[in-house]
Amino acid sequence: MMDSLYYTSMDRKPLILISNDDGIHAPGIEVLSQEARKFADIVIVAPDKQQSAVGHAITMNYPLRVEKVYKNGVFYGYGVEGTPADAVKLGVRTLLDRKPDLLLSGINHGSNTAISIIYSGTVSAATEGTVLGIPSIAFSLTTYDKPDFNYAARFAIRLAKRVLQNGLPPGVLLNVNIPPLPEEEIRGVVITRQGKSIWNDKFESRRDPNNREYFWLTGDLTQVESTLDDDQYAVTQRYISITPIHYDLTDYGMIEELKKWNVETLK
Repeated sequence: MMDSLYYTSMDRKPLILISNDDGIHAPGIEVLSQEARKFADIVIVAPDKQQSAVGHAITMNYPLRVEKVYKNGVFYGYGVEGTPADAVKLGVRTLLDRKPDLLLSGINHGSNTAISIIYSGTVSAATEGTVLGIPSIAFSLTTYDKPDFNYAARFAIRLAKRVLQNGLPPGVLLNVNIPPLPEEEIRGVVITRQGKSIWNDKFESRRDPNNREYFWLTGDLTQVESTLDDDQYAVTQRYISITPIHYDLTDYGMIEELKKWNVETLK
């Protein structure tokens, strides 16, 4: 067991685990932790470096190293040499003295809507929390240009308190995308579903200094739908999008269809 974390048995504050995929030194996680610390005991366990778009990968064939991170001489959190899911799993199973009351992932630098949910390390950190039985929320600020995380962090804590009050069903997490706007320009909050927008991926052929070819992934997100219950469209219309998602990927409707195919007879 590593250092005893902020929680003690006499303390009635909720214990919140905070993680991300942008790395423990990212500004989004720092602003979020500052807001969360105003009402809760927190511990930060996050990747030690950028881990965007790694999905729900976990490390099995390499050692996981953990470094205590200090800021201005004060203990800040644990940097894990692994993925977001690694960080959450290691935090809950090994580094914390007790199970957290809540897990917050983010605030991510850039959106996690539509098909991006599948690739997102931010969402996967929250998914891992859900797998471990912890109410979990993923937060993203939908910009890469000069992000201001302050309003997003304040909203995150408002929602976090609601989740602490009401809980979440087993297997369900919340994926939240916040437009990069001043609070007065946000039009409202909408409950959304995962949209159908997709990435138009391209691989640019480039040359390294030794004239060897390599490829660099680029692309644009293609907007497919234009209704406010679509997460991607909602944020473009200046709404905060809250999407409840479940890690059970079963298509239950297709179960009945497959039965009609008599696949059981294929053996």
